[in-house]
Amino acid sequence: MTIAARRPLPQVCVSRNLFCLALSLLLSACGSLETQDGAPDRHVDASGIADAVPKVEPYSKYGNPRSYQVAGKTYYVLDDHSGYQQRGQASWYGTKFHGRRTSSGEPYDMYAMTAAHKSLPIPSYVEVTNLDNGRKAILRVNDRGPFIDGRIIDLSYVAAKKLGVYTTGTARVNVRAIDLRKPATTRPATSQPVATGKTAGGLFYLQVGAFGERTNAELMLSRLVTLTGENVLINSQQQVYRVRIGPLASEQAARQLASRLSPHGINDAHVIRE
Repeated sequence: MTIAARRPLPQVCVSRNLFCLALSLLLSACGSLETQDGAPDRHVDASGIADAVPKVEPYSKYGNPRSYQVAGKTYYVLDDHSGYQQRGQASWYGTKFHGRRTSSGEPYDMYAMTAAHKSLPIPSYVEVTNLDNGRKAILRVNDRGPFIDGRIIDLSYVAAKKLGVYTTGTARVNVRAIDLRKPATTRPATSQPVATGKTAGGLFYLQVGAFGERTNAELMLSRLVTLTGENVLINSQQQVYRVRIGPLASEQAARQLASRLSPHGINDAHVIRE
């Protein structure tokens, strides 16, 4: 049986007001790694387990520092999860961390429909789609990780079983954030054209950078979502990870966005039409 490697938990127990959790919480969250992770002894039928039910929750006081470091790398936490979507590899974690504190301060429950993510605010809700088999599930993000290159989300044991990730250890997934805090917008009447960024010439994107390592692309993605509030995606081809914003309404809108990013030190952005 293939077991997904578990990432070390980041020390994210510092709040924005610089208050720390008790030392005992820190030690439990960052405990020793002497035992191997795995699945419980008893069989669990995850097919009948209900998805997490999205609801409006305040962000955790302790789980959302502006940035944190793990293994020498700096990760940035998004201020908001609306519009977030990403594709990549999912893994899972189980018995070794069952009952230990997550980055939110809650105990990890491998039988709950939860997940760990490097940059989404805690807590938030996501729809995860296994791109290899089409299965979908809604999960509550309450932990940080995984900190292995190429992996974007760590699933609880039961979520991995429901999505069909348990047997393979990892799987290609799409992660889409669910935001209940903003009311749904009403579609305009059919006589009114909807701006989709698509013209006779194609779709417009603003390409902000190209990276050889996905981790660096994910860091840029997190930064851009915070700065712009736009849809940001990673386009990967031949191990080159291109970070793009869009689709945008027009070429002019893309150029205006590039001008907005320039004061933040992002000067190499250019318009892409597809």
